[in-house]
Amino acid sequence: MNIKRFWSKLLIAWLTLTLGLGLLAGCGSPVNSSVDEGALPDGRLSVYASFYTMYDFAVKIGGDQVSVTNMVPAGTEPHDWEPAASDMIGLEKAAVFIYNGAGMEHWAETILGSLQNKELLVVEASKGLPLLHGSLGEEEETAAGREDETEGVDPHVWLSPAVSALCMIADTVDPHVWLSPLNAKAEMENIKNAFVRADPEHAADYEANYARYAAELEALDQEFRETLAALTHREVIVAHQAFGYLCAAYGLKQIPIDGLSPDSEPDPARVAEIIDFAKEHEVKVIFFEELVSPKVAAMIASAVGARTDQLNPLEGLSDEERAAGADYFSVMRQNMEALKAALE
Repeated sequence: MNIKRFWSKLLIAWLTLTLGLGLLAGCGSPVNSSVDEGALPDGRLSVYASFYTMYDFAVKIGGDQVSVTNMVPAGTEPHDWEPAASDMIGLEKAAVFIYNGAGMEHWAETILGSLQNKELLVVEASKGLPLLHGSLGEEEETAAGREDETEGVDPHVWLSPAVSALCMIADTVDPHVWLSPLNAKAEMENIKNAFVRADPEHAADYEANYARYAAELEALDQEFRETLAALTHREVIVAHQAFGYLCAAYGLKQIPIDGLSPDSEPDPARVAEIIDFAKEHEVKVIFFEELVSPKVAAMIASAVGARTDQLNPLEGLSDEERAAGADYFSVMRQNMEALKAALE
């Protein structure tokens, strides 16, 4: 087990015990929430989402019938984020909790097992999707060993020649399923089904919202196919291994500077490999991410005479971006244009 995550689970357990004792002392009996209690005074469902993309999907499907709380603050990298006691208090009163799964929210299992709100409807948005393998960063690889090598992995994923050819064989599951528009469609469907179950009175609204966005996601998928199909180059060098599903969907090859963890840094040997690869394949752009330091990408770009650009994994948007109207669709189209410019 990753040492950082061991201490994370210990901290969550302590917060859970403290919160539970406080609730018992204050109320004299355990909390017994229901879906009705998960409704706000105005009748909307109280929904908690684990990070930005889950929040965005929930808002789109729920529309006026839900109030969605994004647990991870704007501009915060979600991989190592930890819930606070206030988040747990909110979940005790919520009707629905939406998380991506596939290992993205390492804290989810511990938190959910500790809640007294047994009526909370939990949505694992990635459930049912085939999952790709990814590699840990250098530091996490050393700490984790091989304990999590097969946990939670769909054993049939390698039956797809396209997937096995385009993705690196490695040590853990890649959770970034939403970066394929058709995967995002499946995640929205799982969210829609949960809202219908939690609030059947407004089922028609949820179904209509899903139909609208499912059509938009199919159109987005077609845009990606048409835009990227004829590009000369297919190799995409990225800061961390978040774009496997996007690359697999459109015939691109992801070359990550480091593994799934955005916090780790590659060793000198890996940097040298990336530089050699970039020179050999005449790579014009080294991609970095908004919530991660661009210094390694910039160093490699300088060494090979390339430029840097941003490819956004949609793990979190700033307040300014959201105020300007950015969402899943606008950011994915920005990614598409960045890829087009880099691979022409």
